[in-house]
Amino acid sequence: MSIIAITALAPTLWGTTYFVTSTFLPAGHPLLIATMRALPAGLILLVFARRLPYGAWWWRSLVLGALNIAAFFACLFIAAGRLPGGVAAVVGGIQPILVAVLASRLLGERLSRRVIVSGAAGVVGVALIVLRPAAALDAVGVVAALLGASSMALGVVLSKRWAGEVPPLVSTSWQLVAGGLMLAVIAALAEPLPKLHLEPGTVLGFAYLTVAGTAFAYVIWFRGLAALPARAPSFLGLLSPIVALAIGISIAGERLVAAQGFGVALVVGAIGVAVSGRARRARRADGGGLASP
Repeated sequence: MSIIAITALAPTLWGTTYFVTSTFLPAGHPLLIATMRALPAGLILLVFARRLPYGAWWWRSLVLGALNIAAFFACLFIAAGRLPGGVAAVVGGIQPILVAVLASRLLGERLSRRVIVSGAAGVVGVALIVLRPAAALDAVGVVAALLGASSMALGVVLSKRWAGEVPPLVSTSWQLVAGGLMLAVIAALAEPLPKLHLEPGTVLGFAYLTVAGTAFAYVIWFRGLAALPARAPSFLGLLSPIVALAIGISIAGERLVAAQGFGVALVVGAIGVAVSGRARRARRADGGGLASP
């Protein structure tokens, strides 16, 4: 199984989280849910990693935990609370372009025209999949969505820059714990505790988000980031709305319209074009003589 296919499992799992959260978990407590996703997942991975941060990795873990986990989740839930889900997803869809631009400046990765065009096509594709005619804009929500996308874009590029010094399992555990602790503080200050009735569905929902949707998904995500150009995992992230659409059709009884089908085709095409550079470079290294993107 190729590294691209394995990395694609992460956004595939993330695409299921909206259904799980809205169906099984308590409404009105997004920061608590974010904390319960990140902190237990980080602690579970830390048990397997059996290593604490050292040297520069103390502050790096705090930086990555803040950018990839705490700030991203907090902004995501603010945006989700003030914007229709489709609008938030479209604004967040600019993340692959942001990653490509930052990677060209901080990592020396080439920023080609086809990557920019693919990023724009991806945003249009996501819009066709998720937007509805009645979608409304809210300035605070839009800013939060932009800040969330920018936060994780910078976090992805820094994660790539520091990759290779420690295994992905180890670095992922550190940043999930750091980000989870930050989220716990924010949730305690900004969100009242819910009166939870721990029904089997609630327990299973939290377990799924923690183990599959966070611990496993983030490990393979950062493993792919270490092996691929920084843009590739970010473009693969555009698979999440496609998975959410598929769940809506198969489980919630939603109907696929022509615009959504075209949007899916655009997103898949954008992903294929953006991540194909790695294969082209590999073939050129083997003597194929193909130019990199």
